[in-house]
Amino acid sequence: MSAELFAGSIIILLFSIILHEVMHGLAALYFGDHTAERAGRLTLNPLPHIDPIGSILLPALGLIFGGVIFGWAKPVPVNPLNFRDIRTGELVVSLAGVAANLVLAVLAAILFHLFGNSLFYPIFGDLMTTVVEFNLLLFVFNLIPIPPLDGSKVLMVFLPANLEITYRRLEQYGFMILMLVFFTPLGIPIRILIFWLRNFLRSILGV
Repeated sequence: MSAELFAGSIIILLFSIILHEVMHGLAALYFGDHTAERAGRLTLNPLPHIDPIGSILLPALGLIFGGVIFGWAKPVPVNPLNFRDIRTGELVVSLAGVAANLVLAVLAAILFHLFGNSLFYPIFGDLMTTVVEFNLLLFVFNLIPIPPLDGSKVLMVFLPANLEITYRRLEQYGFMILMLVFFTPLGIPIRILIFWLRNFLRSILGV
């Protein structure tokens, strides 16, 4: 990997995960919650969003060692109790981040097909492919119904109150569950499914 593509990949990943979080905050603001706004998180400036491990260390290690390139930003604070409509608000806010990643992937795919073979900037096609890969991975990963991922919050909206309360208790174990999924043999079926879905979506986009 060239130095230019390496640097571009880091920037693309950071922008993608930051936009994901900002969209959560903007959707929450639309429904009446100003928590993210007051915390200064409705900005694309990376500094308020950077998580040292998820935003810097993990992506860098993935790029250096040729493994899975992935990461996260600090979650944007949201208080659903401030929503005008809690159920609808939670659903839209939960989907706002993954929707942003899907839109980015689609736009990058369009640019790839239009300008991917540019003689003036040969690396452009590789960069657009990277945008598609990262954002589809973020899209699929965040829809996994493991608390606190977005997929779990979408599922909670449709659960009866008693099951929702029980399900929310899993959030305190969410990080451990994710570590089992991504770093132990127990998670191999889920990892296979994630990458199959990402590649399936890539094939639809033709990238």
